[in-house]
Amino acid sequence: MAENETLECITEHERILQEIESTDTACVGPTLRSIYDDQPNAHKRFMEKLDARIRNHDREIEKMCNFHHQGFVDAITELLKVRADAEKLMVRDITVTAQTEEVIRCRIQQRNMATTVEKLQLCIPVLLDVDTQLDWFCSVFCRVSQYRFCQIMAENLPRLREEIKEISMSDLKDFLESIRKHSDKVGETAMRQILTAQDLVDFSPVYRCLHIYTVLGDRETFENYYRKQRKKQARLVLQPQANMHETVEGYRRYFNQIVGFFVVEDHILHATRGLVTRAFTDELWNMALSKIIAVLRTHSSYCDDPDLVLELKNLIVIFADTLQGYGFLVNRLFDLLFEVRDQYNETLLKKWALVFRWIFELDNYSPIPVETEEEYKLVVSRFPFHDAEIEKQDFPKKLPMSQSVPQIYTQVKELIYASLKFSESLHRSSTEIDDMLRKSTNLLLTRTLSSCLQNLIKKPHIGLTELVQIIINTTHLEQACKYLEEFITNITNVSPETVHTTRLYGLATFKDARHAAEGEIYTKLNQKIDEFIQLADYEWGMAESDGRASGYLMDLINFLRSTFQVFTHLPGKVAQTACMSACKHLSTSLMQMLLDTELKQISMGAIQQFNLDVIQCELFASSEPVPGFQGDTLQLAFIDLRQLLDLFMVWDWSTYLADYGQPTNKYLRVNPATALALLEKMKDTSKKNNIFSQFRKNDRDKQKLIETVVKQLRSLVNGMSS
Repeated sequence: MAENETLECITEHERILQEIESTDTACVGPTLRSIYDDQPNAHKRFMEKLDARIRNHDREIEKMCNFHHQGFVDAITELLKVRADAEKLMVRDITVTAQTEEVIRCRIQQRNMATTVEKLQLCIPVLLDVDTQLDWFCSVFCRVSQYRFCQIMAENLPRLREEIKEISMSDLKDFLESIRKHSDKVGETAMRQILTAQDLVDFSPVYRCLHIYTVLGDRETFENYYRKQRKKQARLVLQPQANMHETVEGYRRYFNQIVGFFVVEDHILHATRGLVTRAFTDELWNMALSKIIAVLRTHSSYCDDPDLVLELKNLIVIFADTLQGYGFLVNRLFDLLFEVRDQYNETLLKKWALVFRWIFELDNYSPIPVETEEEYKLVVSRFPFHDAEIEKQDFPKKLPMSQSVPQIYTQVKELIYASLKFSESLHRSSTEIDDMLRKSTNLLLTRTLSSCLQNLIKKPHIGLTELVQIIINTTHLEQACKYLEEFITNITNVSPETVHTTRLYGLATFKDARHAAEGEIYTKLNQKIDEFIQLADYEWGMAESDGRASGYLMDLINFLRSTFQVFTHLPGKVAQTACMSACKHLSTSLMQMLLDTELKQISMGAIQQFNLDVIQCELFASSEPVPGFQGDTLQLAFIDLRQLLDLFMVWDWSTYLADYGQPTNKYLRVNPATALALLEKMKDTSKKNNIFSQFRKNDRDKQKLIETVVKQLRSLVNGMSS
């Protein structure tokens, strides 16, 4: 029975609750009174039922609020696109409004909830338009603050604000990490296609985070964080790899990531309102530019490959042009290219030094033989050679220079082409390019080629024949310098007569090389003469001569004859100087042999034999071994020997002593000290072996004469010394 009463009570309470919810508020009183008129304690059970019903409605309200809180978050997310997606936002407003109306229709029976729903509608603008002024938001919020859902919102809003900030900041960090990792890809694409950053990167995390921090009144914190992080990333981007200079890819990656960084910053500068400023980007760029220049100076100095330096130059040009297109000042980069050009020239010179050495090593130092007209045309197409006499000759014939000459000339032109490659895309005038090419060519001629020639001339295996050919070669290369001038002029269209135009200094290079080769010829000739003289084997005590010249001397003269025949291709003065130098050195060497302090005694027979050898030297000199000498000029190289030997052979001391000091003296070239030294070697200094014993036996007066001559010669020598 009790259970039935309880069920009836529950059913009655349910009916009353439904009536309260569905009737007008003015009729609620009689309905509530019926509860107290009913069974005792029924109102307690009704209150429990009412509390349960209230909690149920609270849960529904909280659900509805949560539903609109999510809309609040979504609305914030969509605000970033508010300008571009205004129509979408309007559609969303209509959708939210429709959902609200559906809720109202579903709760039409709950008349007591109507006021609450109306208040929720007042909150919808707050939820949808967070860009509204804060004071407006507060005024609206105050109007609905007495409702439970507002209390829930008030409790949750600070937490939601922090969550939204954390989520947006997390997205920003992911964005920053992503562009750090992919900045080289961004830069590579930008340098290749010159695309904008917006085409390459999704910037929505930056926009979203900036907007949220702005709305929540914490924009300054966000700006400081963003700038600080980008400064850190800039330093990382500017740090090169240790082996960057080894490959062009190392430089390319370095430039790509820098371009990627600044392309992003340029977009942020123009797409946001003050997140970064021009002053901030300029500060970053100036810091980066100083670091870039220092890095490139260091790493390019390690490079010895001209092709790599040229590729580096091309990368710098593209890099500078790209960033200049984004408004960054790049003048210092183009100034740096002049330093890189110098480095490029250095690498070219090192490369061409090896080329020249290899050419000289393979040269046979013989005139170029040409068998046919085709061969002749092939040579003159590589080297500007013109000689009317040789052109008239029948084939086969020889060109005076050796094969290294056209090869050297071709390589100089190759260096000019290589230097021209560096000048491309530098935005320089024709005059500046012309100046660059001429300076590079001058460096090649005056430093590299000159050094190679000087080293070649000093090499032990380079003999007289090779030296003669080197002199001939340098003569033709010197004459070809004017054609190199024309070659550069044809490339740049700048006349050599233009004011301040740099001239080629090849003339000095080849003249210096020729002088060095000539000096080396004189040195080697003398060395060869010394080698022959070392073979001399005189019997200094012989009673009489053999009647013919010594074998070593005839071999020496034959060598000189054949050598001077090769000299016919040399310039006349060079051949004459070489011949005169050789004769003088031979005369001096023979004189030193007679006066050698190690030689103690000389017989008259040895003097006679020595005289025969000097006669052969004089005959050689008079035979005109090289053309161009006038009269007996070459014979005068042996005049000192001739007068000394004549004095002893004729034994004409009275004449020598009587005419000494007179310009007409027959023995003017005989020095008293020389005569005394030789006479001392012929004096009787040993009783046991006296080569003048016959004079003492047959004519003791002659021995006394010798003693007298010695005393007089000593007197002359002492007089000269005093």
